[in-house]
Amino acid sequence: MKQDGEIRDSSNSFPLQTMDPEKPTVCIFGTGDFGRSLGLRLIQCGYSVVFGSRNPNSSNLVPKGAEILSHTEAAKKSSIVIIAIHREHYDYLTGFADGLKGKVLVDVSNNLKINQYPESNAEYLADLLPECNVVKAFNTVSAWALQSGTLDASRQVFMCGDDAKAKEEVMKIARSLGLMPVDQGSLLAAKEIENYPLQLFPMWRLPCYICAGFTLLIFLYCLVIEVFHPLATKREDASYLIVITIPNRVFPTVSLILLALCYLPGILAAVIQLYRGTKYSRFPDWLDQWMLCRKQLGLLGLAYAFLHTIYTLVMPIRYYVRWWSNHYVIAEAKGNTTYPFSNYYAWLSDSYVALGILGLFFYVLLGITSLPSVSNAVNWREFRFVQSKLGYLTVVLCTAHTLVYGGDRFIFGPFYRWYLPPSFVLSLIIPCALLVMKFILIVPCLDQRITKIRQGWERKSKTDNSDS
Repeated sequence: MKQDGEIRDSSNSFPLQTMDPEKPTVCIFGTGDFGRSLGLRLIQCGYSVVFGSRNPNSSNLVPKGAEILSHTEAAKKSSIVIIAIHREHYDYLTGFADGLKGKVLVDVSNNLKINQYPESNAEYLADLLPECNVVKAFNTVSAWALQSGTLDASRQVFMCGDDAKAKEEVMKIARSLGLMPVDQGSLLAAKEIENYPLQLFPMWRLPCYICAGFTLLIFLYCLVIEVFHPLATKREDASYLIVITIPNRVFPTVSLILLALCYLPGILAAVIQLYRGTKYSRFPDWLDQWMLCRKQLGLLGLAYAFLHTIYTLVMPIRYYVRWWSNHYVIAEAKGNTTYPFSNYYAWLSDSYVALGILGLFFYVLLGITSLPSVSNAVNWREFRFVQSKLGYLTVVLCTAHTLVYGGDRFIFGPFYRWYLPPSFVLSLIIPCALLVMKFILIVPCLDQRITKIRQGWERKSKTDNSDS
């Protein structure tokens, strides 16, 4: 049964809260998708909402419980006006600038592309209405998230403005909506805030380039030794290998390389700190960029590991594998010969599979722990234990998986076509170099020195010693 003063919107299954008289009335200019969604969310949180529209008779455009008036009349009812219209229509606001004088204008607009205009929309609005206090906010939240209530993925709201009191009022509204306001400073930061939702995976760009580069190089390498070599030397068409076999060479090779690349910058950083004798010195820019994208490199490597697993599981149903198996059985039957069971190859095969399963398990564990919802639930020591100790264990297991897979093929001549090593040999170069360097750095004398440096110890230079 609906309580007194309670409002229910037909688009939602849950009741709206009773209007809180202590909360200010909020005015919204614009009855588009975002304006209506934000208004509905405000009503659900106990705010009184009034919409300003050029067509105030269209009451069906706004959520139930909200009032719709002309722009001038709506502005009179609130000291906070949310501008939910496009920049192209901002000139229209100058027609009733007197009614907006001294009010807080919240600009929620976005553009179609990055740096579309010389100045930000919020700065443009502030120039049009200089007697208003403009605050940039809510542009990083989607209309769908506001209306459905699923704000987990976009809970942070960046805000900026020149008036501290105006920003604080908008922050209170954001907190009431269940959002986390982040003060970015003055209105000069508005352009950066407006560009933020237009960026397409900015932290993934470099890792994707690295992954794509290794994928292309390894694919071409496998194409040369597994397709072009048989065609050139035996006139044998092995192009069917391009669909399953070669990708199943590329995915594990690149996956292991990407996993090693997640931990190699930490090793290089330790070497640089040892050489410099201090931690109070910036790393090279390339190393900084590398360290910032380690999480993305690891997740891409995990995706490739999953693809390798799936491709391996479908091997038995391939026509080529079934044909080769039947041909092998028929050849044994015709020759009345059988090959004895090899305990060595049984151990080799089972060890290869077991190491792969364990490596994939810890790889998945690393990926899960890197998720913000999981990493926020563990303390720093637990996170470091998983990402560092178990991370290196994952590198060891996956490297061992590849080594056991190679077996005696490391020294078996036919696998070196045109004197080129098999692809799995290439995948071992970076991981093995990483593990050797890590083994050297955990030698007690070096490990203690690195720990001291990271705790603030500095090696004095000769100049410092002479001055003292």
